[in-house]
Amino acid sequence: MDWARQIHIKSPAEIAIMRAAGRINAEVLATVKALLQPGVSTADLNAAAEDVLRKHKCTSPFKGYGKPPFPTSITACINKEMVHGIPKKDRKLKEGDIVSIDCGTILDGYVADSAFTAGVGKISEEAQRLLEVTEGALHAGIQKMRVGFRTGDVGAAIQEYVERHGFHVTREYTGHGVGRQMHEGPQVPNYGKPGTGMPLRQGMTIALEPMVLVGTHKTRVLADQWTVVSADGSLTAHHEHSVAVTAGDPLILTVP
Repeated sequence: MDWARQIHIKSPAEIAIMRAAGRINAEVLATVKALLQPGVSTADLNAAAEDVLRKHKCTSPFKGYGKPPFPTSITACINKEMVHGIPKKDRKLKEGDIVSIDCGTILDGYVADSAFTAGVGKISEEAQRLLEVTEGALHAGIQKMRVGFRTGDVGAAIQEYVERHGFHVTREYTGHGVGRQMHEGPQVPNYGKPGTGMPLRQGMTIALEPMVLVGTHKTRVLADQWTVVSADGSLTAHHEHSVAVTAGDPLILTVP
């Protein structure tokens, strides 16, 4: 993709639609999060998400996306799985797992996209710290989503926060513009150099999504051609919000 050519500056009216889509996406994720307990399957989580989307007469941009077509409305990843995990009936949650859920919502032709990672029951101290660092890195990146900064400032803030706490950011998978399509420009890696990259402009809408790994930044893709796992089998986490650049503070679109 030519990321520069795919940037769409949004009007206030368009951002208002995306904010409405974001509220629905937040409801989907909250519904799924409430179901995280031992014995629940990742297919159950997808079914619950689709119930919320149907209630609002929305769809997910995930379902049918790509080649091979992604089969479900959410992605569900457990422990070493970082992103793009396919929900399955026989994939049951266990006490101590950490689970990453990513979902998108299409409302009136505009997309909201967000994700969280949470524990099932009691989790290890390392897992808890990973979750906290990943969410903290997301908010460090969001604070740079202002006119006057560049995409490199955002990536650098995420990378510095993660690496300061002893973890690793992925190199192959990035944040991205979002709006009329699920993937627009600009591309926003989870690493970078301050003062480099594309200038942020009022009306840009970007999905920031730190993907953080315990043991290595390296990943591999499983035989299903979708599920991305840490190369060394270590724990991973993923937090994401869609955010609009405004004349003032960043506007998080995917909160209730």
